[in-house]
Amino acid sequence: MSAHDFDFLHGRWRISHRYLRERLTGGREWVTFESRLRCWPILGGAGNMDEGELRDYHASTLRLYDPESEVWSLYWLTSRSGTIEPPVAGRFAGAVGEFFGPDKHDGKPVVCRYRWTVLGPDACRWEQALSTDDGLTWETNWYWDLSRTGAA
Repeated sequence: MSAHDFDFLHGRWRISHRYLRERLTGGREWVTFESRLRCWPILGGAGNMDEGELRDYHASTLRLYDPESEVWSLYWLTSRSGTIEPPVAGRFAGAVGEFFGPDKHDGKPVVCRYRWTVLGPDACRWEQALSTDDGLTWETNWYWDLSRTGAA
């Protein structure tokens, strides 16, 4: 665990998205689309930031590493809301990082989990899952399969 855990993400990427049309309803209809993302280091390597266009809006993630706790905090921002969402926080164990935080879905409290998996120097996967029972069970509702297209 270090401030370099997310260095694999620096650069330009093509993303194949797959997300559930309806979350937490038992639905199984998946929507797919493609997008692009660019990620770069900030604060002398103590964090990073990315930006991409997701269909009809722009989105960004701010990632900050706390060396004392060895925990990453990930903040989601979009042009839809114009606000910074509460962070998910966690760390990497080998090639997999898991990050958890409180969220809301349809006005009801849920736990959100992001999972990053490094698949190699030019491929990785991001997943988002929600839990309505404090993490006993999860519904993964969004996948990003990323393929590198260029350096940062």
